[in-house]
Amino acid sequence: MNKRDVYDTSKNLRISNLEELLNEENISLENKYFLTNKIIGEYEKYSFDSALDYIEQNIGVAKQIGNINFEKESRLKLAKLLVTSGRYKEAIDVLNEIQRQELPEKLLNLYYFSFKEGYSGLSFYTSVKRIKANYSQLYATYQDSLLQRLDQNSDESLALIEKGFRDQRAIENALRINAQRLSNVESGTPKYSLITFERSLLFELSGRIEEQKKFLILSAISDITASVKDNASLTVLAMIYFREGDIERAHRYIDFSVADAEKFNSKLRFVNISNTLSVISKAYEEKSLEQQKELKKMLVFISILALFLVITIIYIYRQIKRLSSARKSLKEANNQLQSLNEKLQFTNADLNRLYNELSDSDRIKEQYIGTFLNLYSDYINKLDTYRKMVRKYIVSNKTKSLLEMTKSKQLIDNELNIFYENFDKSFLHIYPNFVEQFNGLLQDDKQITIKDTNSLNTELRIFALIRLGISSSSKISKILRYSVNTIYNYRVKVKNNALNRNDFEDMVKKIS
Repeated sequence: MNKRDVYDTSKNLRISNLEELLNEENISLENKYFLTNKIIGEYEKYSFDSALDYIEQNIGVAKQIGNINFEKESRLKLAKLLVTSGRYKEAIDVLNEIQRQELPEKLLNLYYFSFKEGYSGLSFYTSVKRIKANYSQLYATYQDSLLQRLDQNSDESLALIEKGFRDQRAIENALRINAQRLSNVESGTPKYSLITFERSLLFELSGRIEEQKKFLILSAISDITASVKDNASLTVLAMIYFREGDIERAHRYIDFSVADAEKFNSKLRFVNISNTLSVISKAYEEKSLEQQKELKKMLVFISILALFLVITIIYIYRQIKRLSSARKSLKEANNQLQSLNEKLQFTNADLNRLYNELSDSDRIKEQYIGTFLNLYSDYINKLDTYRKMVRKYIVSNKTKSLLEMTKSKQLIDNELNIFYENFDKSFLHIYPNFVEQFNGLLQDDKQITIKDTNSLNTELRIFALIRLGISSSSKISKILRYSVNTIYNYRVKVKNNALNRNDFEDMVKKIS
């Protein structure tokens, strides 16, 4: 149903192509007649007015050609169009104008068929019993005449046999004939739509509603795909769904049928639809009113809910603002706490550094105090020994030997070596990794190598004193008994070999 426009567009395209051929210049009257017949075939189940217009045009073309058989054929098509659209009296009038004995053999079947369908319709819709009986007799006469002419295996013959079984309520026999007919057609053709519709009538007579609905649906699908606007399947299907209480679907189907009937312009179809349409529309309106009442109730309820929701949203919004404000305050407090924590960490780090420095300072002080006391005690003992030796030389009157001994520097050199040895051991005991870390501050090819790991050379002693906080070259010269220039030269030489000359001595002071 949703694709109806697609199928109709395809139908209109076929008709447009045929009409373009028909309007070509220099087309012969015979070709014009045959093309018009094809257009009539397209419009036959699609638009009554267009089909009627082209049939009347073809009657005129047949007269122009002077072909009486073409004219009679067109008149029979007119009668068929009138009878299939419910215009039975008009169809009979057209047929009465045709002399049966003048018809060619190939047109007799259409002649009898049109009479049969015309009198069948008149009999069905006539209320006067005498006239109804007359029409029924004429219907039976033309049906017998048509049946005698038809091939027993043709669809027209099988359709008449099936109808006979249906009228006699021999449903199984009728279904068997219908199945035989159905096997010879494909969906999407007017004949398939008709056969499946007739099959649904058989299931209706036997009370098998689900099977009836199935074949009505198949018939309706075929009608839509073939763009058959003169149809009845959806109308019957709508009434079934109405009786089942599915008003929505029934209303949708009957509206669809009305649109098709308007497109085809079939009076008979309008009459059939109008009774069903009024019942379904009334029920649909009542249901719509009920739905509107329910909708109003729901709208009131929803309005109350909406009001409650607005109040709730306002309350939640305020709570969120309060929560946001609290979170903001908490965040600021956390930031302040974090800042204080960082400051505390820095303070702790400074305290740890000061503690370590104080610990190192205390350790150095303890080490050097011990060393100083030992050295001081040794020098007192040496001084006492030296005093006794001088006294001995003086008492023994060996003043000349004593004078010679005081001229020698051997004693000073020995004591200086002892001082260096004690200084090196004490310093390396406090800073065991001094040499390794000191070399780490120098260029790779300028590092200092010492043979004895327990002693220092002159450069290392100078910077060992700097590590101990003695930065003045004059003080260092006095301690190590070198000239100030010598100390300065040593310092400059080593700094030139450093990786970072500017910060070298500061980095030395940080060696641990």
